[in-house]
Amino acid sequence: MINYSAPDLTQHPPRSLRVRLGGYVHLARLLDKARAVLAGKGGDYHYNCPLDQLFFVFTGITEDAMLAEIKTGKTDAQILAWVNERAKRAPHEIVAWSAWAEQVGPGGADGHEWAASVIKGNKSERDDIRSFADLLDFDDYHSYGGKA
Repeated sequence: MINYSAPDLTQHPPRSLRVRLGGYVHLARLLDKARAVLAGKGGDYHYNCPLDQLFFVFTGITEDAMLAEIKTGKTDAQILAWVNERAKRAPHEIVAWSAWAEQVGPGGADGHEWAASVIKGNKSERDDIRSFADLLDFDDYHSYGGKA
């Protein structure tokens, strides 16, 4: 059984970027990574990665403030309430940002080369991966034994 209050990302991946918490994509994944890193079980996952930073910019919350709040042991629902108190975003803004964040891709040539290296590094010929959400889901699945 997966313990989301203290995830072990050496044994399983964090939740998908696509999992919404209070309408926010990526928040559940960010919480999994932060909790695992705090517990020394982050594996290859990093807190405050570029996708985490997109969330922080959108909400106006700093990575240090978020980490300090997570350290208090709050549940997902309690962290969500804390985020909503600080972010002051209307529901339609959260929906729009989440739709965008779920579809954002590598952008320029360097980003595409990096994404291609992840796909090739997993020994796959997949050509349907377009967004970071696609790439993370693919990499998480493959990294824990799934077939590319």
